[in-house]
Amino acid sequence: MFKNKKSLFAQIGIFLAILGPGIITGSVDNDAGGITTYSVAAAVYGYNLIWTLIPSFIVLVVIQEMNARMGIVTGKGLADLIRENAGVKITFFIFIGLLIADIGNTTTEFAGVAGSMEVFGVSKYISVPIVGFLIWFMVVKGTYKIAERIFLLFSVSLLMYVVSALMGKPHWGEIGQAIIHPKLDINTKSISMIIGIIGTTIAPWMQFYMQSSVIEKGLKMKQYKYTLIDIVVGCVATVVVAFFIMVACASTLHENGIQINEAKDAALALKPLAGEFASQVFAFGLFIASIFSATILPLATAFYVCEAFGFEAGIDKKWDEAKEFYVLYTSILIIGAAVILIPNAPLIAISLWTQVINGMLLPVVLVCMMLIVNNSKIMGKYVNKPINNIIGWGAVTVLVVLSLVLLLLPIFTNAN
Repeated sequence: MFKNKKSLFAQIGIFLAILGPGIITGSVDNDAGGITTYSVAAAVYGYNLIWTLIPSFIVLVVIQEMNARMGIVTGKGLADLIRENAGVKITFFIFIGLLIADIGNTTTEFAGVAGSMEVFGVSKYISVPIVGFLIWFMVVKGTYKIAERIFLLFSVSLLMYVVSALMGKPHWGEIGQAIIHPKLDINTKSISMIIGIIGTTIAPWMQFYMQSSVIEKGLKMKQYKYTLIDIVVGCVATVVVAFFIMVACASTLHENGIQINEAKDAALALKPLAGEFASQVFAFGLFIASIFSATILPLATAFYVCEAFGFEAGIDKKWDEAKEFYVLYTSILIIGAAVILIPNAPLIAISLWTQVINGMLLPVVLVCMMLIVNNSKIMGKYVNKPINNIIGWGAVTVLVVLSLVLLLLPIFTNAN
């Protein structure tokens, strides 16, 4: 009996020691752009698009498991593997596109910081520079262990959306009915929204960060089952947060016919409907999510660009040991924050073009992943099993179709 207890505690201890990459990567999904997508979808369609979180969850688990397995088996980042197998020229064009997209994504995160703090009466000219400096200081002067603990705290903080949703007094019977039998008119707007919800779950940069964080943590194949638990827990937490964001906005904004354009609007609109506290909780959740993603996103970008071109990378390294890594990270942060401080900056256009670039590059990245994870010379006996390939290629096919529809839908809409 005591041996079994000791074994159980030992396993829990191992899990807590490796906890991080899956939960952090999954939680970053709920960034400023993701919160905006969920909020707008729920405000327009009520509970009727909550079902989309189910396929999103499946795709997220499948892709992140492959990332973790590749990182553990090879000890190399995804960027490194793509360069070795696709060549320098193809790698260069892929990563130039990813770099441009990620600068746009980082700008969107700082827009979330600015918008959330404006709900509390703080000017963006104060909030953005202070947050930008604190993020830079934590990464450049800290260590991976310290940063990871802060990131995990941020992940837990996102659960405050549960509070905001419950204060909206949702109709659980209607929610269950909407998941099982959603009532939705199929048109260009609803299809675009479905694509947006599923598409916001996976971004190209996430695949690189997941694999790099597994390597940074030094995980081995004997710890794989604990890593898989970490991934599943992270994906569940991601979908739970997304679910309650949609519930909060559907039960208040949709029922009162209030339309919004961004997450900040949702926080402000909740005040007269669910109370000032619900509004503040929603805004603070947006603030935490924006800081979280504004830290992780440029960090992931610096990781995979340096990996792709053979430079040293890692926040446990000193500035002189990984100069290119820190210069790139700092530059992305400065550009992202500076754009927000420009009066009348075209944030909607930046967000749109960022989404277009992501849409074009995501299938390329995922196809590269599938080819690598099925290469026995690279993965040995840990190549995908048949069921992994069915799910993996199925996920790639769905994402390719969604990306193409996302790109082509506006063209056909304008033509008509």
